[in-house]
Amino acid sequence: MSTPGPHPGPPGEQGLRLTPFRGLRYVAERVGSLAAVTSPPYDVVVRPDGQRHLETADPYNVVRLILPDAETPQARHGKAARTLAAWREQGVLAADPDPALYVYEQRDGDHLQRGVIGALRLSPPEDGVVLPHEDVMPGPVADRAALMRATRANLEPLLLAYRDGDATAALVERTADTREPLLGTTTEDGVHHRLWALTDPAEIAAAGADLAGRQALIADGHHRWATYRRLQAAHPPGTPWDFGLVLLVDTARHPLRVRAIHRVLQHLPPARALDAASPFFRVRALPGRTLDAALGELADAAEQGNAFVLAGGNGFHLLDRPDPGALDRHVPADRPPQWRRLDATVLHHLLLDHVWQVPDSPDLPDEIRYIHTADAAVEQAVRHGGTAVLMHPVREPVVRELAEQGVMMPRKSTSFGPKPAGGLVMRSLDLG
Repeated sequence: MSTPGPHPGPPGEQGLRLTPFRGLRYVAERVGSLAAVTSPPYDVVVRPDGQRHLETADPYNVVRLILPDAETPQARHGKAARTLAAWREQGVLAADPDPALYVYEQRDGDHLQRGVIGALRLSPPEDGVVLPHEDVMPGPVADRAALMRATRANLEPLLLAYRDGDATAALVERTADTREPLLGTTTEDGVHHRLWALTDPAEIAAAGADLAGRQALIADGHHRWATYRRLQAAHPPGTPWDFGLVLLVDTARHPLRVRAIHRVLQHLPPARALDAASPFFRVRALPGRTLDAALGELADAAEQGNAFVLAGGNGFHLLDRPDPGALDRHVPADRPPQWRRLDATVLHHLLLDHVWQVPDSPDLPDEIRYIHTADAAVEQAVRHGGTAVLMHPVREPVVRELAEQGVMMPRKSTSFGPKPAGGLVMRSLDLG
């Protein structure tokens, strides 16, 4: 399956402008292992258990920077800044001597993904160079902005998808196939990571020329992208805030995986959720089903229309065949048909807003939790006596079509991956 990759932009447009930077990286001799100091992106870490697991894996795990632990937001951000400064002073983190673009490889079984990490020039949204496809919430953007201000660093790269950058892709493949990497490590999830530095001015210039005039789709990191834009607007032109750390993957060569992001309604018991939903959906119990079997039932039902699996302490139940009249009444009619048919649209406008009346509000962050794996979502629902809403992935062409129309999907509608591991290379704004 081909993953969305916007095509070259209008003639004369600057397009993607990826610039080298002096990467800030862990000194291998100062940590237990490179794998033990990495972390998934901040919004993928399951809190609190996953966060504690990472913190205890190594005293220098990067989660202490991206999710610092303290009583107040101001205290958290200040703690991250002090921790980052201390690790640099102690030699735990050190800057590479020369500015570079970084070739990054992830191998997960038979799936191989390669791309290039650099500091991307932030162009105005109206230029259409970087296309978002999901809405964001102001709370996480404000939190990430305060953290970046305090640390003066981009601690983890966004994942951007583009297509048909032949010269850049050839450079990435040649580097990975013929050169010794800066580092290689296998993380706890079994993914093998390798990183190379490109410092040759001719190679950097060739990649820059190849990327000019091209567009990219935000595959992962919408809140961090909004944070980059917010911080750029708060500073005068010509500062390091005009750039943000990204991983660019040519999805014509390395298609991304598209997965769902599940919801956990911590305060809604499954019995109540099912009872309230039954007038609007066909509800079927899936007795004796394993999680994999329930997800298989969901995939079959999703071929015919909107469908969800509800899970918790009472097993698995399939919701499908929503009432067309209810959809007409509660799903906004001023958007394209592809948007109106999205599972996330139906979930938020019909089930969450009307049927269950569970607010998706930054003021009530504990009402809905967004979990990237189905097993973790079910475990969280059982633990809290709540309801897990298991989702089926959005089809990739729909993501592309909506992004090109400038139509935003509900937040957390998709999960593209593999996502870059945090902690392999960071960008300090004090280094350029």
